[in-house]
Amino acid sequence: MVQLTLTAEEATLLSEILASYLSDLRMEIADTDAMDFRESLKQREVFLKRPLHTLFQEQVSQSMVP
Repeated sequence: MVQLTLTAEEATLLSEILASYLSDLRMEIADTDAMDFRESLKQREVFLKRPLHTLFQEQVSQSMVP
């Protein structure tokens, strides 16, 4: 397992980049006719949602710390 240590600013930027990429990826999935390629894009979407979710949870946790 690889672990990254990010500053709050880096984590925010990374989550924004991932969210933007996922948005574009969803549009690509919707516009793709080739089923094999569509499935690989869907797998990529699932793969990228996990770190985005983790970053979001960490940002929420950090914002609650006084």
